Amino acid sequence: MASREIWSLAGTFSTWVKGFFILLILSLCALPLQAREYEAEQQRLDKFFPGASVSAAEGDYQVRTITKGDEILGYAFQSINVVDIPAYSGKPINMQVLLDPQGVIVDAYVLEHHEPILLIGIPEEELHAFNAKYQGIHVDQRVVVGRSRDENAVTIDAVTGATVTVMVVNEIVMRAAHDVAVSLGLVESNAGVAQKPATVRADYYEQATWNDLTGNGAIRRLHLTKGEIDEAFKGTEGEGIDEAAADEVQDTFIDLYATHLNPPTIGRALLGDAHYRTLMDELKPGEHAIAVMGSGEYSFKGSGYVRGGIFDRVQLRQFGNVISFRDMDFQRLDDVYAEGMPDFREMAIFIVREHAAFDPGSPWTLELLVRRQTGPISGMFTSFELPYQMPEQYIERPQPTAEELAAIEEANRPMWVNIWYQKSFQIGVILAALGLLTVILFLQDKFTQRPRFLHWLRRGYLVFTVVFIGWYALGQLSVVNVLTFVHALFQDFRWELFLSDPVIFIIWTFTAASILLWGRGVFCGWLCPFGALQELINEAARKLKIPQYELPFAVHERLWAIKYIVLLVLFGISLESMMMAEKAAEVEPFKTAITLKFDRQWWFVAYAVFLLVINIFTRKVYCRYVCPLGAALSISSKVRLFDWLKRRPECGSPCQLCAKECEIQAIHPDGHINHNECHYCLDCQMTYHNENKCPPLILKNKRAKRGKKAPADPSLIPVVQVVEP
Repeated sequence: MASREIWSLAGTFSTWVKGFFILLILSLCALPLQAREYEAEQQRLDKFFPGASVSAAEGDYQVRTITKGDEILGYAFQSINVVDIPAYSGKPINMQVLLDPQGVIVDAYVLEHHEPILLIGIPEEELHAFNAKYQGIHVDQRVVVGRSRDENAVTIDAVTGATVTVMVVNEIVMRAAHDVAVSLGLVESNAGVAQKPATVRADYYEQATWNDLTGNGAIRRLHLTKGEIDEAFKGTEGEGIDEAAADEVQDTFIDLYATHLNPPTIGRALLGDAHYRTLMDELKPGEHAIAVMGSGEYSFKGSGYVRGGIFDRVQLRQFGNVISFRDMDFQRLDDVYAEGMPDFREMAIFIVREHAAFDPGSPWTLELLVRRQTGPISGMFTSFELPYQMPEQYIERPQPTAEELAAIEEANRPMWVNIWYQKSFQIGVILAALGLLTVILFLQDKFTQRPRFLHWLRRGYLVFTVVFIGWYALGQLSVVNVLTFVHALFQDFRWELFLSDPVIFIIWTFTAASILLWGRGVFCGWLCPFGALQELINEAARKLKIPQYELPFAVHERLWAIKYIVLLVLFGISLESMMMAEKAAEVEPFKTAITLKFDRQWWFVAYAVFLLVINIFTRKVYCRYVCPLGAALSISSKVRLFDWLKRRPECGSPCQLCAKECEIQAIHPDGHINHNECHYCLDCQMTYHNENKCPPLILKNKRAKRGKKAPADPSLIPVVQVVEP
């Protein structure tokens, strides 16, 4: 037993040691990355603020202040500390953003990203050039990538081939910059701000009592006891000063009421017709009268108020803006006529001036500041809030124009929705094309009875797949999409990640549905741009009488395993590092030949061209033996619900015509179709319905003409191979 315990302890110790060394190695590997990030940060700071000092990171957003002497030059922060928006890879992009004290972007620079299109594909210089366009843009401006109906928006052209990525970058830069600027007080928060202020309805009046106005919210109340005031000062320097006795805790400290006098129903009820009319005549356009009434031992006006000063116990707040009142904004309120109103110790009217941009239709707050003397010349305030919202019947809200509504809708839409709107043309065309393909598949028996028409229809569809879906709409699916989806299922699944590229999302959705009905062949045979490019090239080679070569079926069958091995290797790598898996996925030539249209480093182009050259002599070599995406789709096609491809008992024994003519050798010598390898070209179905080509059908027709039955033994059927001209 002792020896077992010793060995157990030794094993545990060994595990700890291994774990320590793994952590040490990972830490050492991370050092170069951290060093590169720090170097990039410092270089950008030196470029835009040479010779400046940078403080330590502070606050929730880890903002660093850039100074030179006593002058603040700007602020620096990393977007990862402010917003967490997943990019196309499913991981956030980290950017360093520099702001000046006026809230203008000085620099936006990518420190870290995991975007596959930029890891190996589009040069990062294009992304940096895109980011440079943010210089000089104010954080309150609206920036749109591509087109916008908002004339006030700043538009920036996207990076070709990386539209989704740069739209995410735009969201990250502008949202993070605005949030940081608000936290620093460089700009005001615009949350809840109406597009245009409401107006008070001068034509609406109904007779009302005090109870009516307090009942519908036209008059609001704040009641504070002495005990509540003492509780508010607990834990501060004011605790214990002027506290209430035990029997006075429930006594009223102040009973405060506030209302907006401009609506006729409120103003005439409180002031009477003559006083209300006089007050309204005195107000200038854009000015508003607020009535404040209070009782209790605390005065909201304050005994220390002097002429020319500011009322230091009451103020208004709306949209984060504080509205203070001076003596010129104050009117004494002596006579109030509302039926049923209580007696008040003091009453006042405060005028909100035009420059405050007050909106009577939006919520506002009356803040009561309670002061306690903490020293001979020092004191402290605690604020209490009385929220106010004008009843809807007293105001009229402006109706925005169609252009304003469209701009507001566009600004408030999620980012992925804006992407769908911007790609509406591509989406519409692709949906129409998928609709046509669905019709072909459901009516395949009718179409395959017209082989010449179906051949030309299929060639035209393949051209569309290469040119429009692939080169124009960048709708080439990849095994990276599969790996990203699998990882998202077990980590942080968010639909926005997949909805951010509408073309890819639509094709994936159609592919998933087609796998259930027909198998993986629909995508590989009709919708894969690189597969379509190979097929068209091979078709041209056959027309030019270039010799074609096929491997023996036994060898061909064993080579199928390669693509499954490639898929397993990529999946294993992705478990360790998705970034490494994205680089290893360059075994797919899709990015080179389709997404980037052969515009990249020569070795990637050479690899893609090599595969296309082989395809001239043997159709779809890459698709048949190497493609990990095809392997992933083949695994999922095990759930196929229907078998739409018709076969006859004679297929394979003795007839081998379809097996010999299948250009990707998906038909076994015994006649059955391997749906894991079938590309659903429908050639075998055209032969099946062709009375002049299908040997069993030819013999059956001959027997029918002679009035004789076909022999029961299929071995008596002659094997005829007819080559279509």
